[in-house]
Amino acid sequence: MDQEQQQLNELLKVRRNKLERLRTKGVDPFSPKFEADHYSTDITGNFEDFEGKTVTIAGRLMSIRSHGKATFAHLQDYRGQVQIYIRLDQVGQEKYDLLELIDIGDFIGVVGEVFKTRKGEVTVQASDYTFLVKALRPLPEKWHGLKDVEIRYRQRYVDLIVNQEVKQTFINRSKILSTMRELLNRWGFLEMETPIMQTIAGGALARPFVTHHNALDIKLYLRIATELHLKRLLVGGLDKVYEIGRIFRNEGISTIHNPEFTSVEIYQSYADYKDMMNITENLIFQIAEKVFGSGKIRFQGREIDLTPPWERQSMIEVVRRYTGVDFAKIPDAEAAFQAARDAGLELDKGLSWGDILYMFFEEFCEEQLLSPIFVTDYPIEVSPLAKKKSDDPRLTLRFEGFIAGWEIANAFTELNDPIDQRERFEQQLARREAGDDEAHVMDEDFVNALEYGMPPAGGLGIGVDRMIMILTDNISIRDVILFPTLKPKPVGE
Repeated sequence: MDQEQQQLNELLKVRRNKLERLRTKGVDPFSPKFEADHYSTDITGNFEDFEGKTVTIAGRLMSIRSHGKATFAHLQDYRGQVQIYIRLDQVGQEKYDLLELIDIGDFIGVVGEVFKTRKGEVTVQASDYTFLVKALRPLPEKWHGLKDVEIRYRQRYVDLIVNQEVKQTFINRSKILSTMRELLNRWGFLEMETPIMQTIAGGALARPFVTHHNALDIKLYLRIATELHLKRLLVGGLDKVYEIGRIFRNEGISTIHNPEFTSVEIYQSYADYKDMMNITENLIFQIAEKVFGSGKIRFQGREIDLTPPWERQSMIEVVRRYTGVDFAKIPDAEAAFQAARDAGLELDKGLSWGDILYMFFEEFCEEQLLSPIFVTDYPIEVSPLAKKKSDDPRLTLRFEGFIAGWEIANAFTELNDPIDQRERFEQQLARREAGDDEAHVMDEDFVNALEYGMPPAGGLGIGVDRMIMILTDNISIRDVILFPTLKPKPVGE
């Protein structure tokens, strides 16, 4: 056992000993209830209104320092911290002596009068206090715990206690989601709920998680998208729908990928992908304005202006801009393959013109797209659910939105031709049989729904976590997901 673990074990023993001593004194170390009437920031932010008044507050002790017959401490609640001042002559000998059994991390409730110290710090002078909860584990040292990324993600509850900027990120996450709902509801969209467990994993090109339903004796998949069920609702006559929900993809983990993440998908009848561009840029801009007070944000030291309209360019134009290769002048897959070889890309045989265009874009262009931009006209090979362009059937009426080099939105003019859709699914099945386990599967019921007729429609998906990363200036998706997916620690560590 190392020295650090030995020290921790000693601290745990000391705290448990204090727990028992509290009980012998008739003090409940895990009180059931306490009613506070103000938060810390109510008092510190409005001292003139509270000076000389009695308040009741509660929270966790983050510092304690005693000076003979007086003790100063900082109490932390949901909104912030406030200093408290406990004097022997105010609370009495018995209550004052109890302070020796109180540690940093414990919860107390305080009743007292608001004043300012000679140093100008807003303080609550306790006329009484109530012991609420004994913390049996010490909080991490000021810098040790904050820098240990492993502890921060595995023990998010500790991270939230000692890292106020982390707590603010998740408060802002909640505000972003509530603002998103508020805006979409105001624009006439209805929030829907679709199945998380599905018999067919459809709506995206991704590898699903697989489970088994014992009673039905069938294989089920955690959803990789909400798209196909929401579009069934358009068939049923619900013109404007959306769902904010968890999506599950059995893929790698990185700073911008977590196997479980949040998306919002939005569908509108009688609209197209250009309408989805307007929704995307206005939704993100108005969220930034309401939650952060400005449509201009800072991300990793760089200002990003989210003000609509965002730039719009086709994928061919973007590839030409950053590589000098003009796919508009490349007639077929053979010529595209040679262009890729000349650019240093290693390719498998049998790739199409559209596959190679998309590889150029991913390899050379995505990370260059720092300012908000909609990249349009994606190849049909990677867009099995989007309408073809009438003037170039190799491409589709699709866009992806990029900010800071990250894709944060994906949208189509939705394919509503059931014959074309079946052919696309069959093409995807061929790719699947050739070894692409992320290719789309056949969904007979969805084709059946389209045969009843789906109105012209635009559809949009936004990666909520990535959007929040940009709005809150975080470069890892784990910093905006409360409990990110982690490999379990080996037993004994």
